[in-house]
Amino acid sequence: MDYKRRRFSPEQKIEILREHFKNRIGIAELCRKYDIGPNLFYRWEKQTFEGWVAVLAGALRKGNGKGVTTEQKLRGKIQQLEEVISWLTRENMALKKSSGDV
Repeated sequence: MDYKRRRFSPEQKIEILREHFKNRIGIAELCRKYDIGPNLFYRWEKQTFEGWVAVLAGALRKGNGKGVTTEQKLRGKIQQLEEVISWLTRENMALKKSSGDV
């Protein structure tokens, strides 16, 4: 008997879990509907909660000032560039004044 293993995308897994949590559909009913075993459902549930813990722990860590976010890095880079533009503008104006163009 040839049995081909089915693969569920992360989006499909989340949709199945969402049906259980949001629509309050029972696990047995979902497992029958999607032809999956309850152990698989519980594994997805566990992985999801572990993922949420990691995400929330990372968000809390970044929020307390210890971590530097991408946004903060970009804001710093923008500030540096604005300072360079300002300096170049001043130098340009000084050169124009010294040559009598302005």
